[in-house]
Amino acid sequence: MADDASIRPARDLSIPRHDWTLEEVEALFARPFMELVFEAASVHRRWFDPNEVQKSQLLSVKTGGCAENCGYCSQSASFKTGLKAEKLMEPTAVIAEAMAAKAGGASRFCMGAAWRELKDRDTPKLAAMISGVKALGLETCATLGMLNADQAKQLKEAGLDYYNHNLDTGPEYYAEVVTTRSYQDRLETLQHVRDAGMSTCCGGIVGMGEKRRDRAGLLHALATLPVHPDSLPVNALVPVGGTPLGERVLKEGEIDPIEFVRTVAVARLVCPKSMVRLSAGREGMTPEMQALCFLAGANSIFVGGKLLTTPNPEEDDDAKLFALLDLKPMPLKIEARA
Repeated sequence: MADDASIRPARDLSIPRHDWTLEEVEALFARPFMELVFEAASVHRRWFDPNEVQKSQLLSVKTGGCAENCGYCSQSASFKTGLKAEKLMEPTAVIAEAMAAKAGGASRFCMGAAWRELKDRDTPKLAAMISGVKALGLETCATLGMLNADQAKQLKEAGLDYYNHNLDTGPEYYAEVVTTRSYQDRLETLQHVRDAGMSTCCGGIVGMGEKRRDRAGLLHALATLPVHPDSLPVNALVPVGGTPLGERVLKEGEIDPIEFVRTVAVARLVCPKSMVRLSAGREGMTPEMQALCFLAGANSIFVGGKLLTTPNPEEDDDAKLFALLDLKPMPLKIEARA
C-alpha cells in the first residue's frame, strides 16, 4: 500500500473547521479519487450511520413568473421555457400534499416559491402552510427567495425548521449564472435565517459550465460560513431548453460523473456534520453513480416524481435503489436550533 505523505490529510478532517483556504479545498479535489472517497466515507461514519439516508419531498407552492434571471431556471420570467406562471397554492392543498409525502416515507417537507423575495402580504398564507405541515410531525423547510430579518422571525414562529437559500456556485463564476441578485444578497439572507434561530439548507449546482476551481469556490464559501449549512444540497444541472445555461450544457455536455462524485466527497470533508443531499439530476444518474455518491458521503435525497419543475425518480425506483444498496430511511430527528 502506498505511504505517500502527499496524499494523507494534514489534519483530522472529521473535526469541523471554518478556516479552510480555497487552495486547501482545491487540493482535496486533486487528491487521488480512491483516497478522496475513502477519506470522505471515513468522515461520514464519524457522524452518521452510512446505511441511513434521509428522505425529503419538495413541492412548488408558487410556480413560474420569477423576476430573477438565474440562467439555469425554467421558472424565470426572462426565458421562454413554456412554463405557465401559477398563483400561490392554498394551505389546505399544500397540507394534503405533505400528508401524502409522509405516507410515502418522507421525514422532511420542503415548500418552494418562485419569487425574488418574500412579500409581507404572502407571509400569513405561508405561515398557515408551515404550521399545518409541522402539525403532521414532519420537519419543515421552505425556499422563498430573499428574506429580511422580520420575515425570518415570522417564519420561525410559524414552525419553520429549515430555510433553503443556495449560493448556486463559487463567487468568481456567479455573474455567469445570475445578475439580478448579488452574492452578498444571498449571504445576508442566510444571516437573517441564522439570527432567527432556523437551520440553514444551502448548497449549489454543478455542471453549469463552471471549472473545478468554481466548484471548489462554492464549497469554500459554504465551509467558511459562520455556521456550516445544516443541509448541503449538491445539485447536478438538469438542462432546460430555453435557459442560457441549459442550452449551453445541452450543447457541450453534462458534468463528468466521477467529477460529480468528487464534489460530493469534498462537500462531506469540508462540512463533515452537514446532511449532504444528492438533489437535482438524480433521474439521470445510474444506480452505480448514486451508490458512489452515498459512499462518498451523501446521506439525503429528494423523493417524489418532481423537484419543483424538473423530473425526479419515482417512489418505486427509489425503493428498488434502497433495497439494492441495503439502505434504510433516516428516522425523523428535528435538530433545528431553538
